[in-house]
Amino acid sequence: MLFSIVIPVYNRPTEVDELLESLVAQTVDSFEVIVVEDGSVEKSDAVVDRYRGRLTIKYIDKPNSGPGLSRNAGAAQAENDRLIFFDSDCIVPPDYLRRVSDFLDKNKVDAFGGPDAALPSFTTVQKAINYSMTSFFTTGGIRGGRKSMDKFHPRSFNLGVSKQAFDAIGGYGTMRFGEDIDFSLRLLENGFSTALIPDAFVYHKRRTDFKKFFKQVYNSGIARVNLHLVHPGSLKPVHLLPSVFAITMVLAFVLSVFCPILVLIPLFYSLLVFMDAAIQNQSAKVGLYGIAAAWTQLFGYGTGFIAAAWKRIVLGKKEYKAFEKKFYD
Repeated sequence: MLFSIVIPVYNRPTEVDELLESLVAQTVDSFEVIVVEDGSVEKSDAVVDRYRGRLTIKYIDKPNSGPGLSRNAGAAQAENDRLIFFDSDCIVPPDYLRRVSDFLDKNKVDAFGGPDAALPSFTTVQKAINYSMTSFFTTGGIRGGRKSMDKFHPRSFNLGVSKQAFDAIGGYGTMRFGEDIDFSLRLLENGFSTALIPDAFVYHKRRTDFKKFFKQVYNSGIARVNLHLVHPGSLKPVHLLPSVFAITMVLAFVLSVFCPILVLIPLFYSLLVFMDAAIQNQSAKVGLYGIAAAWTQLFGYGTGFIAAAWKRIVLGKKEYKAFEKKFYD
C-alpha cells in the first residue's frame, strides 16, 4: 500500500528534523513525504535537503494560510492513493506504517486516525499536557479516542484518508481552528467511513508551556461553537462539560467564603488528577504539573466555549476567532 505523508510546518525546523528522522526508520518504505512550509520565518528547507536520498521527499513553500489549507496544498502534490497527515511536532514509531497497512488490508475504511503518547525524553510540561489531552478526568474522552465510538472523528495530528474521499469533499475548509473536526464531520456527512486504529499512535510534543496550551484549548472551545453552527447536531452534551467545570469551580471558590467545606470540591478533583497523572507517568512531578495542565485545559476550553456561545448564539454575531495571529504558537 502506497502513502503520501503531508506535514504542514510553521517555524519548527528542529521538530521537522525529528519527525523526518523517525520516518527514515519506518519498517516499510512505500511512501513519499511532502513538507509544506506555511509562510515560516524559520524555514525547514535546509532540513528537508538533508533527507533527500534517504526519503522520497518534496518541499513546498507558500504564504501563511493556516494548517488546513497548507494540508490541501500538500495533498494536491500527492502521487499516492492514501494520504496521511502529521503535525510537525510528532514523532512516528518505526512500525507505524506497517500497523496501518495491516489494518487497512483487513478493514475497508475511507479514513482513519490514531492516538498519541509521550516519550520519556519529553519535558515535564509536555508529559503533563499529553496526560491532560488524553485523560478520563479532562476532555480526553471528548476527543474521540474510544474504540467503541460509532462515528470516530480523526484528528489531523495523526489522520489518514483515501485520496478519493479527500477530493470528494474538497479537502480541508477555511476554518483557522477546528478545521480537522470540520473535515471529519464532512467525511461522515458524505457517507465516508472512519475508524480508530488503536496501535497506530504517534508521540506528540504538543505545546511547550501552559500559556501556549491555554491559547490552543481556548480556540478549541470557540471552534466547538463554530462547528455547531456549521454542522447542526454535532454538539453533544459532553461538549458542555468543560464549561460546567469552569462555572462549578468558580462558584465553589466564591461560596467557600460562606461554606468552607465547598473548597474540598476543587481540592478533591486536583488530588484525583495528581494521583492518576503520577501513576501513569511514574512521576510525582508530572502529577503536580498534571494538575496545572488539567485546570488550564478545562478552563481554557470552557471559557472559550462560553465566550463563543455568547457572541455567536446569544448575540448572533459572525464567526468568532481568538489568538488567530499566534495560531501555531
